[in-house]
Amino acid sequence: MKSFLIKLATAAMITATVLSPLAEAQAAQPRRVVHETVREGPRGNVSVHRTTVVRKDYRSDYRSWRKGERFDRRYASRYTVINNPRAYRLYNAPRGYHWVRSGNDAVLVAITSGIIGAVIGNVLR
Repeated sequence: MKSFLIKLATAAMITATVLSPLAEAQAAQPRRVVHETVREGPRGNVSVHRTTVVRKDYRSDYRSWRKGERFDRRYASRYTVINNPRAYRLYNAPRGYHWVRSGNDAVLVAITSGIIGAVIGNVLR
């Protein structure tokens, strides 16, 4: 009995380890939702109208950054390094930092450690 429980627990752990990345990948995919409208006419005729809507998971598209966090470019939408901060009315980055774009936000990131020094929201359009 003890051997069976050990095998069962091991199988459950392996299953959870294998399936968790798959579930995470599915959550990031767009969802398709089908809306059906059924109308019945005055003579008894029925018409069905189907509309397919693709809904995107916006949590994967946008992330709000905070000062002191570690910046990871994999989670930044439209990531680019801002070479000319004055063009966006930003101050020049101090030594060891650079401005990067994440969505419409400008984020001041330390080059070596990746720690966020400042976040200015909705600056970039």
